[in-house]
Amino acid sequence: MTYSIAARCPDTGAFGIAITSSSICVASRCAWVSPLGLVTTQNVTDPALGPAGLALLRQGLGAGGVLSTLLAGTPEPAFRQASVIDRYGQVAWHSGAEALSIAAAAEGPGCIALGNLLVNDGVPAAMRDAFLAAEGLPLAERLMRGLEAGLAAGGETGDEHAAGLHVARTYDWPVVDLRVDWQEDPIGALRSLWDRYALEQPAFESRARNPSSAPAF
Repeated sequence: MTYSIAARCPDTGAFGIAITSSSICVASRCAWVSPLGLVTTQNVTDPALGPAGLALLRQGLGAGGVLSTLLAGTPEPAFRQASVIDRYGQVAWHSGAEALSIAAAAEGPGCIALGNLLVNDGVPAAMRDAFLAAEGLPLAERLMRGLEAGLAAGGETGDEHAAGLHVARTYDWPVVDLRVDWQEDPIGALRSLWDRYALEQPAFESRARNPSSAPAF
């Protein structure tokens, strides 16, 4: 009951995920980012794939090796959807035979959109295309546009209730970590939250790097 888009920015090296679902608190279980790569895990979710995958990426394992290891370690991988993007922008993904229908995926350069229980199988392609069309914008904005395109293309068969937007770059902490855990319009709420946070994000990063010259509160 989830659709997501994940990507690496070739210009900044940042990694990010935008995700939504009719299930409550989807981002806490399904979206995992670090400055060295990302993991998504959805469709009868095994949240353990997230931290395990990030640990393997930190060890230098590539996307394909990470995904193979994760699928070998999770119960009944046919029920899972998962994706991995590594520090080189390599993409690996899996959509098991038991994924909730309609399940679909669309891959692009350094990005992957996945979904299950979709209204139609064109939703991931719409997300990917909107993301790629926004080249040159900040990664979080591009991901947000991808998520909005997925909704416009039909989204999932149920009503979306939760959403998240997450970006990691350079630091061990995420530079964007926004969640809407339960709303009637979670993507609209996430858009409002991101538009507001985007104005503050540079100041928060500046305070971490060089507090003596950072903008005042």
